[in-house]
Amino acid sequence: MRKIPIIMDCDPGHDDALAMLWALSEPEKLEIKAVTIVAGNQTLEKTTRNALRVLTFAGVHNIPVAMGADHPLMRPSIFEEGVTEMVHGQSGLDGPAMPEPGFAPEKMSALQLLIKTIEESEEKITLVPTGPLTNIAALFLVRPDLKEKIERISLMGGGAYTGNWTPAAEYNIYVDPEAASIVFNSGVPIVMAGLDVTHQAYITREENEILRQKGGRIAVFAAELIDFFSRYHYEVEKLPGCTIHDACAVAYLCHPEIFVEKQCHVDIELEGSLTAGTTVCDPGNYEGKEKNATVLYGVDREKFAELFIEAMSKLDK
Repeated sequence: MRKIPIIMDCDPGHDDALAMLWALSEPEKLEIKAVTIVAGNQTLEKTTRNALRVLTFAGVHNIPVAMGADHPLMRPSIFEEGVTEMVHGQSGLDGPAMPEPGFAPEKMSALQLLIKTIEESEEKITLVPTGPLTNIAALFLVRPDLKEKIERISLMGGGAYTGNWTPAAEYNIYVDPEAASIVFNSGVPIVMAGLDVTHQAYITREENEILRQKGGRIAVFAAELIDFFSRYHYEVEKLPGCTIHDACAVAYLCHPEIFVEKQCHVDIELEGSLTAGTTVCDPGNYEGKEKNATVLYGVDREKFAELFIEAMSKLDK
């Protein structure tokens, strides 16, 4: 398997942090060229700080990090209302003790870093967005010519059959549906790891204890992230474990064989008073439109958990 050059576009967030750590643990398969930040799970200042702290904790200082969009393309921001604190806490990454950032973000913007990294790469880049799609949409609006240098987009967002922020819409898409519409209609191949699969990609309490007992600093850190993050899943969503949503977008690139997928057309509902932000998936091809996405519908959960624990443990070696 060739090494895949990726840019992670994220809003850390517990599951973003775990996705980043998973990507770092697979250097023979993935090469993180850059990390771009968007507001989402918390404000842009907090999500940027969280990304820098995670990379610092992991001992990684050579990946450029740049700040991106602090609000959606067209809609009012919801990030100042404290609405995500019940999921990710006041910092956006509450739970384990973490160091101060060991380095600063780039002076250039996320959009500039995206353009620079894609232009300079000799290989096509895979984008891995795990937050609202504002930065990626901005890239396509400003530099549509760069689409031909993008291999695909492996994203966490949406859901064919359910939402988690409204009954119909998943949070990342709900925050900026116009951006999502631009991305899904860009012509770039998309892998959609939505709630259909991420709600199956959970870590049980017993599995988290297995991770903790590995004893390494990264393994314990990951377990402590799950300790905090899982409260919402158990107490509010009544799920059987802690869903590591964003890690699915990374895991698919490294271990596609554990996922169940289907090619179909996906579009974004922009206007509905009850359904704005819905990813409208057409697995039955009722509309006969071009199949623009690989939608993940299932995963071998036990294998996912095994690979996740292995990935976190590898970083301690």
